[in-house]
Amino acid sequence: MNSSSGSNPTVDNALPMPLQAALALAAGGIYPLAFAPFHWFPLLFVSVAVFWWLLNHASTQWALLAWVYGLGKYGVGVSWIYISIHQYGGASPLLAGLMVASFVGFMALFCLPIGWFVGALKTSGRPLGRVGLAMGFIASWLLMEWLLTWFLTGFPWLFAGHAMLGTPLQGFAPVFGALGLTLVAVLASLLLQVIADKTQAVSYRGYAMGGLLLLAGLGLLLNSVSWVTSQGRYGVALVQGDIDQAIKWDQDQRFVNVRKHMGLSAAHWDADLLIWPEAALTLFGRDARLATQALHGQAQSSQTNVIVGMPDVQRQTGEEAQFFNTVQAFGLAEGRFAKRHLVPFGEYVPLQDYLRGLIEFFDLPMSVATPGPRQQPNIRLQLPGIQQPVEVASGICYEIAYGDTLRRQAATSGVLLTVSNDTWFGGSIGPHQHMQIAQMRALENGRWLLRATNSGLTGVVNERGEITAQLPQFEPAVLRAEFAVMLGTTPYAYLGDWPVLGVVLILLLMVLGRLRRALSETD
Repeated sequence: MNSSSGSNPTVDNALPMPLQAALALAAGGIYPLAFAPFHWFPLLFVSVAVFWWLLNHASTQWALLAWVYGLGKYGVGVSWIYISIHQYGGASPLLAGLMVASFVGFMALFCLPIGWFVGALKTSGRPLGRVGLAMGFIASWLLMEWLLTWFLTGFPWLFAGHAMLGTPLQGFAPVFGALGLTLVAVLASLLLQVIADKTQAVSYRGYAMGGLLLLAGLGLLLNSVSWVTSQGRYGVALVQGDIDQAIKWDQDQRFVNVRKHMGLSAAHWDADLLIWPEAALTLFGRDARLATQALHGQAQSSQTNVIVGMPDVQRQTGEEAQFFNTVQAFGLAEGRFAKRHLVPFGEYVPLQDYLRGLIEFFDLPMSVATPGPRQQPNIRLQLPGIQQPVEVASGICYEIAYGDTLRRQAATSGVLLTVSNDTWFGGSIGPHQHMQIAQMRALENGRWLLRATNSGLTGVVNERGEITAQLPQFEPAVLRAEFAVMLGTTPYAYLGDWPVLGVVLILLLMVLGRLRRALSETD
């Protein structure tokens, strides 16, 4: 932002394009370090500020710089998919590397509109100023993240707002959600760039400092607000079976896996709620019925609620069987929830007529799943001291990343549930990023979140997004903990992303208004 919002921004041609590209790559590469498991959140501000500085000072190739920034961001941030493709998908190191590189290159394309928009504003031939460019930058960044929530089924990962958990800014999340927290984080980054820019007038650096302190203060104020109230605390037992992915779907191991989960659960039937992770049962047909009947009988005799992750098959007369990834309730609990957002290649294969059979990765177990209905009733629990059934808003594995989808369920629920199998990603950073996203869902909706996984991270998160209990990874164990059933609704759970999208629209209109005034003044 310039000391004169209506003047042309200065263009620094001292840096050759290769050096600018290298800086963009480095800025994108440090971006994921702001997220779990590193939690070096100041690096997000540095990353965004450097990216903005590069676009602001470049005289050409803005889209290229944005794409290179995306290469660094996703090249580091989603490198963990290599493990699932190579180690569990059977692809050679070379092929797996090429597939990861292709995915990274594709995801980096989502950064292009930021460069295009800033470049278009700078080459309009009219003086817009850095304030106008900054508004365009913020609006295009928000549009990028919003686009990632739905385009081609979406990949809502590495959102800037997720890195703000545990910071003074997190208080904005229950009001505006992760997308609103991204707005605040990107704005804070630009303000920090102004403060660090010694060429700026002292007064404007002071204004930027005041704006930054205002954001932090407002965040702390909002974080002190209690949007929801507790209806009581209850005991939960989260089972982490740690079944080796290489044998998990082996037909000879099906009942071994069942016995392992039953053995781990043996001492925990006294809990108010017992949860098994995603695909804890890998049985079908008669075998599945025998196992679930035994589960239901044990849960009934123990007078407890049980939720189990398992595949489900449905067959209509004259139609092919449909496979669903589900969580199902037993004992005092009632209901069934089928996963809606399927993982590409993991649960369905795009262009399967051409890809199936080429490599093992395209024929993974359950890669023929069917998405569940968009509108589904929540699972219901019977808990002591509460007359009405307590609803559970569920998100299976990857779909916990879809905040707007979950908040529709959360509005009528008392607690959130996610089951997952992050064994696919080994000891990489992927499961930690996944857990952080789950924490954001708890904070947004003002609900405790229960997370049961096959190999970790299994844990309990309170309504403020804080992990209250957690198991170590890659150990068969049971986590005994307490959770609270919550009443009330956060502003985000009620309004969703619409307020932030409204802000985006206002920013775009303001940018267009500045352009229109600039045009009229120069005519």
